[in-house]
Amino acid sequence: MARLVDIHRSIFTQIVAWAILIAALITFGLWLLTDTTIQRTNHIALERAVDVDLAGMVDIFASGGAVELSNRINDRLALQPRDANPAHYLLADAKGTPLAGDVRAWPGLHAGVSETGEIVLPDGERALARATQLGPDLRLMVAHEYRDLGLLLRQVALAFLAGGLLAVGAVALAGWLAAQRLAGRIERINAAFRHPDDAALAQLAKGSKDRDEIDELTRHSGDALARLRRLASAQRETTDQVAHEMRTPLMHLDNRLVRALATLPANGSADDAGSEAAARITDARLEIRSIIRMLESLLDIAASQARRGDRHGLAQVDLSALAERLAELYADSAEESGHAFELAIEPGVTLEGEEMQLTRLITNLLDNAFKFVPPGGTVRLELAKGPRLTVRDDGPGVPEPDRHRIFDKFSRAGNHDGHGGAGLGLTLCRAIAERHHLEIKLVPSEKGACFTIAPESKS
Repeated sequence: MARLVDIHRSIFTQIVAWAILIAALITFGLWLLTDTTIQRTNHIALERAVDVDLAGMVDIFASGGAVELSNRINDRLALQPRDANPAHYLLADAKGTPLAGDVRAWPGLHAGVSETGEIVLPDGERALARATQLGPDLRLMVAHEYRDLGLLLRQVALAFLAGGLLAVGAVALAGWLAAQRLAGRIERINAAFRHPDDAALAQLAKGSKDRDEIDELTRHSGDALARLRRLASAQRETTDQVAHEMRTPLMHLDNRLVRALATLPANGSADDAGSEAAARITDARLEIRSIIRMLESLLDIAASQARRGDRHGLAQVDLSALAERLAELYADSAEESGHAFELAIEPGVTLEGEEMQLTRLITNLLDNAFKFVPPGGTVRLELAKGPRLTVRDDGPGVPEPDRHRIFDKFSRAGNHDGHGGAGLGLTLCRAIAERHHLEIKLVPSEKGACFTIAPESKS
């Protein structure tokens, strides 16, 4: 089954979430604008109605005087229109004493400048009022109650809520469908990069019906992976041929040295020159063997690095059983060399990998530990669920200046120069670990060296 990205980290989930958020914000903004517009329009209409009513009253006063104005005020209060905002009036003298109208006290409005403002009526209702000076001892105030917009505003809010939910739902559905389709197309590319086999490359080569940027990316990815496969295959063939061409002459040379060594006198005391020649031939054979081992290690490292991420040939390996088998082999060697060998192997620990490479990984770490720990020291092998493999010892450890380069090729710690080796063992361990998506580390310890192998971190 193809591995999918965590839904919370998927860019398509983020795009859909942003689309939903933007749709919700736009709907909320439109509702807020509509609500404000309705209230502002009502306020402007109310101001206009108050001004028209006040102008009419002023005309009545100009043509009929204060008595006529009082009569008209009473008539209007008696015949309030049902479809308009209720009107209120106050005709008062210079001291604010009511002469006509239903408002019993003069509000804090300056009649001399025809001030407009909001007042509170005796029954607690709010109204928009405007006052004007009709004469030295006479002033008039006209007020209209605010229309109750609560029901209208609630209906508008409900309409926007329903419409917003529908819009958000439509955006979410359309975004989810588009994201699923795009995610499927991107997953084809990711799957090909995870397992660049012939079937995956064939899928990329076909492209899709959509001639867009993703289709172009798909085809380019397929071409790039195909070129990389060809290059990797050519590199493997070249390295195999080079290894064969180098190893064969070296083996022939070693055989010749063996034959030359056989022709020399067996007793070195009889012929000092022959004894010296035999010693030099033996040293030459050791050098040849060392070169062959180094060559094989370099090839193993290159092969492991080239196959990183390639799951071909992997199978479920019982690491617990593998560690137990290797522990039995090293237990006898530890007893002979005078080392204490401790085990802490948790049963049932498994890993998908190549058993031969995992065996090489563990044996390299154990070989290093037994090589550098003096007799009487302790080597400990631990295996826990995770999986987490630990090889620790109480030997001289790795000097602090050398720890950052201990896994580099041909790197050897300064206190280990006398132990031979080409400095490729830990490099091979790291290559094998990376091949299995594991991470090998040299962790700080109170004494000796401690190597841990655990799954690669997600970050």
